[in-house]
Amino acid sequence: MFAFSSSSTKHLQFLLSSVCLLSSTTAFTPPSSPTRRLTTSLNMSAKQIVIIGSGIQGTSVAYHLHKSSSLPPDSTITLLEAKEPASAASGKGGGFMARSWGSGPTVGLHELSFDLYQELCEELQVESYRKLPVLSVLPGFGTKSTSKTSVKAPLIPSWLDGSVGRISPLGMGDDTAQVTPKEFVDKMLECMTQADKGVKLILGTCTGIECRQESDGSKSITGVQYQTKDSKTEHSLPASDIIVSAGPWSCQAQEWFDNAVSLPMEGVKSTSIVWKPPLDPKGNPINVDATALFCGEDDRFGTHLEVYPRPDGTIYICGIGGSDYISTSQLQSCAFLEECPPREDRANAATKAFTTMSNTYKEKGELMTIQACMRPCPPDALPYMGTVPGYNGAFINAGHNCWGIAWAPGCGKVMAELVLEGKCKCLDLRPFDPARFTMSGGRGGRGRKKGSLNVGEQW
Repeated sequence: MFAFSSSSTKHLQFLLSSVCLLSSTTAFTPPSSPTRRLTTSLNMSAKQIVIIGSGIQGTSVAYHLHKSSSLPPDSTITLLEAKEPASAASGKGGGFMARSWGSGPTVGLHELSFDLYQELCEELQVESYRKLPVLSVLPGFGTKSTSKTSVKAPLIPSWLDGSVGRISPLGMGDDTAQVTPKEFVDKMLECMTQADKGVKLILGTCTGIECRQESDGSKSITGVQYQTKDSKTEHSLPASDIIVSAGPWSCQAQEWFDNAVSLPMEGVKSTSIVWKPPLDPKGNPINVDATALFCGEDDRFGTHLEVYPRPDGTIYICGIGGSDYISTSQLQSCAFLEECPPREDRANAATKAFTTMSNTYKEKGELMTIQACMRPCPPDALPYMGTVPGYNGAFINAGHNCWGIAWAPGCGKVMAELVLEGKCKCLDLRPFDPARFTMSGGRGGRGRKKGSLNVGEQW
């Protein structure tokens, strides 16, 4: 399993010390923002918003709610997290994004989120964000072959010095970028949870919802039930609105809402690895060129590598094959929520595939981390984003497949609009209706695409 560094642990401790960790229903009223008072009608009722899940999606929703001038004065925003912020895919994902790789209904999510990332990472001083070129690299099958290429030499990283086949560009760095998602989550939380910012975090597991029956037959959200990690005692948290944003485990909400919405979900549990920077003869880290790679299927190792050099000199690798598929019923029972063990055999296969491509890492590299996480896949590979039918104040934001990190800022913005204004102004959410499978549905894809072109691990 991934081990937190001492600096990561200290940062988490700082975050937790900056928020209200509650095991009861103590009321919390934040100071009102002068800006909000000027731009919000004074007769609007304060909201008690609860977001279930503090990964990059849930935290982004909280951040955009917090920033919105439409948030009524004296409102509260609570993140209810079962483990710790960014403990699952948001802490172990690659963080790649591409503005022009969307297709059909996802085009807007790609474009909106890519633009917001650049804006927010500057605003939050996120050090790991940068634009970078992306290459398609085919396996070499035993021969060093970088001559079959349509790529200018400066784009080919110096560490790609082993056996490779044809190389071609997928992105020149104008519309492709990366971020380390854990840092982005931490920076959003740090910004929101300063002493007077009105956001709180509760470490606990949601066990159900509370609602009020209305005369028109609908139900209105009144609270969330949860248990803390150190107690099985049920607690109740008042809520006017809830947003379920708990990744693959969001399918538990189907029971909370008495099957008013069907949320079929498959968890794709995949292993990834992280390499330390190689050292020169004097023991100093070698500069790692910032070019990402999408590698072709390599039948020798069963891999389809995605290689992401990071600004700190490490290299993150996923697409290593052998993923396990976790059913909806297993996810509803919280499978792999507490622990998500990696597969050592796939880490070994990825190591062999990567060091075949890179003599530098074969001779000087050192594997630093072996880890695993799950991406949430609805049957049609589109996210669930919208309202729960028959419930007032109930929303789903989950199932974003392999693009959950890349789409996070855009999803946060559109969900904040939906919660506060009753409609989304910047994106058409109809294709993502959470109720679309309540009767029937079809199967889409599991992997990463550039438009309609498969460029990542599919199975």
